[in-house]
Amino acid sequence: METYIELDTHLPEQYRTLKENLHKFAREVMRPTAAALDRLADPAAAIAPGSPLWDFMKQAARLGYNKAGFPTTTGGLGLDGIGHQIYLEELGWGSADLALTLGVSSMPFAALAGTGNLELIQKYVVPFLQDRDAKYIGCWPVTEPQHGSDWVTGQLDPARSDLAGHVIARRDGDSYVISGQKSAWVSNGTIATHGLVILIADASRGSVLGRGTAFVPFDLPGVTKGKPLNKIGQRALNQGEIFFDEVRIPASFMLISPDKPAPPATGRGGGPNAMMGAVFTGVARAAFEIALDYSKQRIQGGKPISQHQLVQKRLFEMFTKVEACRLLSRAAITYNTDAAVPAMEYSIASKVFCTEAAFDVASEALQLLGGNGLSKEYPIEKLFRDARAALIEDGTNEVLSLVGANLVLTRP
Repeated sequence: METYIELDTHLPEQYRTLKENLHKFAREVMRPTAAALDRLADPAAAIAPGSPLWDFMKQAARLGYNKAGFPTTTGGLGLDGIGHQIYLEELGWGSADLALTLGVSSMPFAALAGTGNLELIQKYVVPFLQDRDAKYIGCWPVTEPQHGSDWVTGQLDPARSDLAGHVIARRDGDSYVISGQKSAWVSNGTIATHGLVILIADASRGSVLGRGTAFVPFDLPGVTKGKPLNKIGQRALNQGEIFFDEVRIPASFMLISPDKPAPPATGRGGGPNAMMGAVFTGVARAAFEIALDYSKQRIQGGKPISQHQLVQKRLFEMFTKVEACRLLSRAAITYNTDAAVPAMEYSIASKVFCTEAAFDVASEALQLLGGNGLSKEYPIEKLFRDARAALIEDGTNEVLSLVGANLVLTRP
């Protein structure tokens, strides 16, 4: 049952068509693919030749679904803020893990496109945009074995050198040489061809002021990868370690450094936190719809459980959370796409609220299904596991809340 009523009565027809097309793709391609990958005991099998992951990636590339933020003239969807929220929610409804796979896959190329460096754009971005066979897959290596959410809390005390991280880039003439290890939580880590690597370009300046961001092709000497991570949830999202052993890149590949500030477009849309909020709005909606349908069919006490008042109350609370998620996630992405200076506290609020709501709704849905909710024959147990992982990834919600509070408190 489709429960989504579009409350924006002035929404252009193009967005309604976009939603319908994405919904069909999510239902017919994403859900079966994610279910098949979730059942594989060995995560290495999920990325092996012949895995359904690769057919999914090819279909997405041919529809431009891995290039949502790029202009339509380049093969992308050309989405603005509202369009991007609709896109992410529908993909999240289909499968959070595959939605994140697509979202991360374009990040290095989008960042490179934002530099305006025509030589690098022609060499790397154009092939990605023309790719119809998923030959180019990006990743965003941030966390390290000893540095996770403190990459985020470093913003509260930017001069602390002990939060600086261990992937270091040292300047050597016209090059940078990168060494260090990124943790097993790098999304697309073992299948990526290119990375947007967060590193330390000047450790003496601390965790924030000394930070850099480099575009790194993974076919360079010195780049190696670990094995795919075996996880409780989001099993269709490949994650794994990446090692850098004296990897040399041209200085032009260092997109952001202490002496080279981020371009104005950086942070447009609110970044990964905003993306997470929209994706897990879709997860919450999927869980609610499963519970709603089940409650109308399951007979207990001589009548469908949807006719029991306690169940009705719980369903309405779930419905309310889903609708609140959509409003917050859409507002955050729309504002931060258009704003000259993004208000990142709203992106953080979207991520924290929507992922926690998704977990709450999935948990309630599982409870309403009773014993069937625990069975792998029903999709709710996967949604429950996927939602649980979201409370930790892209910064734990507890740490993000501290950063968000600091942004609110220091707002002019």
